[in-house]
This record gives sequence, C-alpha cells and structure tokens, in this order.
Amino acid sequence: MSGKNVLGRGVGALLPTDLEIDSEDKFFMCDIDRIEPNPQQPRSYFDPDKLMDLSESIRERGVIQPLLVTRSKGNRYHLIAGERRLRAAKMADRDEVPVVVMAAANKNERLELALIENIQRHDLNAIEEALAYARLIEEFKLTQEEVSRKVGKKRSTITNVLRLLKLPRQIQGDVIEQRISEGHARVLLRLNDEPDFMLEVRDKIIKDKLSVRQTEQLCRAGRKTIKKKENRKSVREIDGDLPKSYCKALTNQMTNSLNTKVRILQNGSRGRLEIEYYSVDDLDRLVSLLTANEGKD
Repeated sequence: MSGKNVLGRGVGALLPTDLEIDSEDKFFMCDIDRIEPNPQQPRSYFDPDKLMDLSESIRERGVIQPLLVTRSKGNRYHLIAGERRLRAAKMADRDEVPVVVMAAANKNERLELALIENIQRHDLNAIEEALAYARLIEEFKLTQEEVSRKVGKKRSTITNVLRLLKLPRQIQGDVIEQRISEGHARVLLRLNDEPDFMLEVRDKIIKDKLSVRQTEQLCRAGRKTIKKKENRKSVREIDGDLPKSYCKALTNQMTNSLNTKVRILQNGSRGRLEIEYYSVDDLDRLVSLLTANEGKD
C-alpha cells in the first residue's frame, strides 16, 4: 500500500489490519522515551484538568488505545496520533505505552495524517479544526471539496468552520481555551463590522456566563438600542428653543477651547452638554480646564 493511498482513504486506512508490516510489529509496548512528539501537532491547547483526569485513568488502568507512530532513525518513532495520551502517560510516570506502527511516511504525509486523524477523532476545538482545514487547503493545495472527502465531513461544515478564522485573535484564543463555545463564536461573527460591540458582548458572555441564546438576544437588543440612540440624536441634536446657529456657534467655541468634540442636545427648554474624552489623561486635562477658576475671587 502506498502512502498516497493511505492519505486518500483517510484514517480508516490506518487500522492495524491495513498496515503492510510484519504481524509481530503491528502492536507492541514501546519505551516512552523512544517516541518523538509531532512538532507539527495540529492541536495547540490541552485542557490541564482533562489531561490530569486522563493521567489518573492511565495510572489506574494504563493506556487502553494505542498510539499511532512511524519508524524513525536510531530505533525511535515519530508520533502521528495520540499526543494527549502520550502527555498523560508521562504525567502518570509510565515507562511504556502501546503503539501501532504504520508504513513509513515523509514529513508532509505525517502532517496530513495527523491533521486528518485529529479532525476525525474530534480531538480539536473549533479554531484548531479550522486551522487544520486551512493547512490542508494551503499547504497541500486541496480544495474544500477534497478536504471534505478526506475527513468525511460535508463541505458546508468545513466552510462554516473556516469562517471562524475571521474572528479577532483574542476571541479565537477564547475558543481555544474554552472561555467561550463555538456557538458563542458563531454569534460573535455577526458583529465583525462592529468590533467594539463584539468585545463588549464577549466580556459579558464570560462575566455573566451567558448561553448562546442569551448572547443572540443581547446582540439583537444591542443593535436595536444603538439604532434607536442614533435616530434619537438625529432628531434631538441641536433642536430646541435656542436657534441652531447659536447652538452651532457655542459648539464651535467650546470645541476650539477644549480641543475635543462637544455637542449640545436639547429637549424643549432643557438639554444636555456632551464633552468627549479619549483616555484617562485626556479626562484629567478636561477636568483641569473646566475647574481652573475654582477658588478664585
């Protein structure tokens, strides 16, 4: 069996019955120090609590599912799949782990196998899965349709997951470290044209532990609230008993004096004066200007 055929058929082709090696070498207990982790491991985040739980399970019952490896130089092995089990076995002070050796593969084949294996085993979070699809597309020049066939998922699923990479890095990191879910991330995607509001919603999700449904409601309410405020300003701004020309002159005078944006909003004979500031230092500057005559005769 060629490496190309293995890749084309997906992880199902990696089962022991499909490997062209001596039967005595299909499965054996391997010294853990002879296994080299995959430097191109698609998975970037390993939940420490879950890793500790797995370690305790391995300490109690051993590694039940073998790791997938290929032979390397010096009687060593390259890890293809099973990094989480390998890490947990080391934490459990295991000297050996069960492995299955597959036919030799070059660097690119090992990477592709690792990507496909992780995706099919659901070992990746949504962002890592998206990055894995992106690598298959970019590094192996595959189309989304070809990726779909290799990993056994619908093309629409792959397209939707890839869209998550349009999120800001900070929010991608939240998904990776499980501060927010994939569902939350999909809702936040709708706010790509409102980055400040997106971060406000993100903070509220984490602070108040919002569900996906609550997040959707917040996004809808937030947009309506913003629209109402804008409409209200367009009606009320510089509109009241004072002439518009007079209000505009006052606004210009204060803007030039304070060196910041100033607005006068009226509601009949009453109103509101708004003075913008852009940082804590800027606020201190404005307060100093506005209170400069305090204490003077």
